Order: sequence, then structure tokens, then C-alpha cells
Amino acid sequence: MFEACCGLYLNETQSAPTAEVLMRSRYSAFATGAVDYLINTTHFSKRKFHNRSELSTWSRSNQWLRLEILATTETTVTFNAYFLDENLKAQIHYEHSTFKLENGKWFYVDGKY
Repeated sequence: MFEACCGLYLNETQSAPTAEVLMRSRYSAFATGAVDYLINTTHFSKRKFHNRSELSTWSRSNQWLRLEILATTETTVTFNAYFLDENLKAQIHYEHSTFKLENGKWFYVDGKY
């Protein structure tokens, strides 16, 4: 099921058709450690603020449990990401993310926590 869904986006066979689908695929990228995908789907104007090594460490040091989409618009996604941190303590990452469609591709711009 993963390959028929987010796997298509993570291996860059297809581009995510909406901001919500991009958010779901980025969650999958965190869960699987696909850091290149996270960098490639971050808007080019914001990539300098995202350190590949830090993304990799954070993604791999947590056990990702599930994603809950709370609200969406064409360019925003509000969500909770549930995970266990490196001490196996349950955590919830809440974020209101902004996305931008550019040249037919969606990109993550930023998020408010």
C-alpha cells in the first residue's frame, strides 16, 4: 500500500497533486528517513534554513506513529504528528504548514507551531 501511495512521491515517480498529499508524503519521509525528499520538497527560498544532518537525526531518532490532518485549504495543512521520542516518551507535533505551488509542483514553505 505504501508504494502505491506515498512511495510514488518519495521515489519522485510522481509529484504530489495537492498540498495535503505533499504533507502526507513528507510525514512518510520523516518516518522512513527520506531526507533528500524533505529537502527537495522544501521551497528553494527556505532550503538554507533546513540542515540535512539535523533533519536526518531528528527523523531517525523518533518512532513515528501516525499523522492526523486537522484542517486543509488549497495552500495550508494543519496537523498533529504523533511519535515516540528517543526516550520512548509520547509526543505530538502540532503545525499549521504553508505550501506553494510553483511550476506545477507543491513545496513546503514554513510552519507555525
